[in-house]
Order: sequence, then structure tokens, then C-alpha cells
Amino acid sequence: MTTPLAGTAPLIDVHAHFGRSFDTDRRRLEAGDRIGISCHVASILGTWGTASPTYFASPDDVTGGNTSMYHIADHDPGRIRAYIHVNPNYPAHALAELERGIARGGIGVKLAAARRCDDPLLDPVCEFAAAHHLPVLHHLWQHRTRHWPGQDISDAADLARLAARHPTVSFIAAHISGGGDWQHSLPAAAGAPNVCFDLSGSGCDRGMLDDGLQWLGPRRLLWAADVTLCTGLAKLRALDVIGLPPGDLADIRWRNAVRIFPPGAFAATAAIAREGA
Repeated sequence: MTTPLAGTAPLIDVHAHFGRSFDTDRRRLEAGDRIGISCHVASILGTWGTASPTYFASPDDVTGGNTSMYHIADHDPGRIRAYIHVNPNYPAHALAELERGIARGGIGVKLAAARRCDDPLLDPVCEFAAAHHLPVLHHLWQHRTRHWPGQDISDAADLARLAARHPTVSFIAAHISGGGDWQHSLPAAAGAPNVCFDLSGSGCDRGMLDDGLQWLGPRRLLWAADVTLCTGLAKLRALDVIGLPPGDLADIRWRNAVRIFPPGAFAATAAIAREGA
């Protein structure tokens, strides 16, 4: 048996995406196995822009994408868990989808860029998340300086304001290395203790992980890959080079996810950890 590229220790991808193509999803899972990903926590953003805009998905698209995601997770619940994607511009539908998602095994909330995240429309979603111990993963642009077409973008400063209103909710700032100025984002959210950053994104700049550890510490960083698994692997290599203590590395790889997601969400991953102890 080939040793996984990232080793045999548990590894949770807290920001994964699936589509509606079995071939694409199968290849992602195969690549994840080669890397050594224990569990993918994933969402499907509607029809990915086919029937309604990706970041402003219609209620029908939101429901359809979530249903597809739950079906995928049902096939291998130890290795695939689902986010509940909602569009807060449709408040009643969003809450109904959250209720349905809990019943279907959803373990977190996925918010794209349908509404700037410090808007009061997000409060009912966050109140639901608090009541059910669901983390909220929010798509971010790292340092928003102007409006960008096709999305109502948020940055880390916006997310910190939302987090201050909902101090019992764990928020995940999406893809620290995807889109914009991460050097702005880290200090902008440093004073919000319930905001973690996932390490996904299409870049792996020199100093990014060092600064993340300096501003946030290892308990507020979560490993993730988003779409580009190769850059997720690069960050694991970089963490090895930094020379983190084993406990800090385990926090980033999987233990922080176990801590902020609902109890028992990663029972299979915890079992891997016990076997390797």
C-alpha cells in the first residue's frame, strides 16, 4: 500500500467542494486518498452558475445543490460530511434549509457571497448555528477595497464584526490564500477569538503560515484545500518545514475541526487517531 503524501496522521479538509459530475467527484476523492485526507467537509453551490448566479443562488438551486451534497455524503459518511449552503437573502428559505440540513446530517453552514457578512440578514442564520453548534464557513475576499461584479463580497474585518455579534458561534474565514491581501486579513480578525482561518486557496506565499501562527496561533488555523488540492498539499509541506511541535500540527490538521464542529462529527477520523496513537 502506498503511503499517503501527507502521511498517515488524520487530516480533515474543512473547505471542500463537489459538483454534480460523478467523474469529477470521484477524481477528487481519489486525489484526497493519495494525499491522505481522512474527511472532506464539502458543499455544492447550487448549479454553479448554470441556472442562477453562483454567489446569488436561487432557492431552487440552493435546495438542489444541498440535496446532491447530502446524497454524496450518504455514500461514505465517515469520509464525506456536508455543509448546509444557504442564501440569507431568502430568510424563510434559509432557515427551512438549515432545519432540513440538520435532519440530513449537515454539520456546518456554508455562506457564499450573497450578502455582505455584517448585514443583519445573517443574524437569524447565525442564531440557528449557535443553537446547533454549527460552525459558519464564509467566503471572503481578502481585503475588500471596492465592489466586485457577481458577488456581495466580505472581508475579514466584516466577518469580525459579525463574529462579535455572535460570540458563541465559530466562524471560518475562507481561503486565506485565495483572493486579495491576506496580510490585511490576519490582523483584521486577530481580535475576534471565534474566527478561525482555513488555509485553502490558490497560493502559498512565503511568510503566510508564519504570520498566521503569529497573529492567530495554531488553534485558530484549519487545514483545507478548497478546489486546488495541490496547494493544500504544498501548505502541509510548508508546515513541516516551519517545524511546528507535533501537537500544534495535529491541531491544524484535524483537532481544531473536531473542536469547532458538532460533537461526533468526525468519529471515523478520531478512530484513525486512536489507532495511530
